Amino acid sequence: MNDKIYIHEFIDIIGHNRAKYMHHMTANWCPVARDERNQLCVGVWGTVGSTGRWPEVVNLWELDGWAGLAGNFRHELSPGSLQDPSLAAWWATAASLRRGGVDRILVPEPWTRTIDELVADGVRGDVYAHELVSLPPGRAGAFLEAFGDQGRDAIEGLGLGLDVVGAYRVAMVNDSECIVIWAIPDWDTWTAFEQAWLGGALAAWQRTTLELGADWRRILLVDSSLNPMHTGRQPQIEDRRPLEEV
Repeated sequence: MNDKIYIHEFIDIIGHNRAKYMHHMTANWCPVARDERNQLCVGVWGTVGSTGRWPEVVNLWELDGWAGLAGNFRHELSPGSLQDPSLAAWWATAASLRRGGVDRILVPEPWTRTIDELVADGVRGDVYAHELVSLPPGRAGAFLEAFGDQGRDAIEGLGLGLDVVGAYRVAMVNDSECIVIWAIPDWDTWTAFEQAWLGGALAAWQRTTLELGADWRRILLVDSSLNPMHTGRQPQIEDRRPLEEV
């Protein structure tokens, strides 16, 4: 039973700074977030530009439920500056690498594994499929129920070795958005996955999504070098190095 809450972020990167931003986020931010807020990194990924916006980074953070999220906001926003004083230098550097972004609060399906469970199970991919699902208001729960009962089995039943990282309902909207993330072993497996959609192997699941009024946009993501599912651990202080060397 996963009782965590997640922060999901689409980050717009300035120019050629994506690798620097991903290192600044993982090596320079993650240890602080873990120590001060018990906030864990699920992933910091770069969007494959041919499948979505570019240059872009996607972040996913895990917190200890709603109380942990409230504590995170309290820690961040209580100072009069609306910014954690201990991160002033970090923010100044981050501001030179990114121009903004869009965040979402996510509630996981009960069977979605925590990051510690994902790492323990050896879940990782050369590439990740990220689906942002849009639905008529009030239908997110029905989609996630159908995904757990049918869609997950249909995709895993292809025998391609895809492993679901998680399925999440977006909070603070009218029950109308979900996010699903898959770990894909390699690029050839990804092409077989896409061909399964086009060739009809997933026709029954696709019909179900259409009946639910679901639409989605699938983009591809690739790991930062310090992602927990890539390294088998959370980023550490000793991972830090000057950004000019990244």
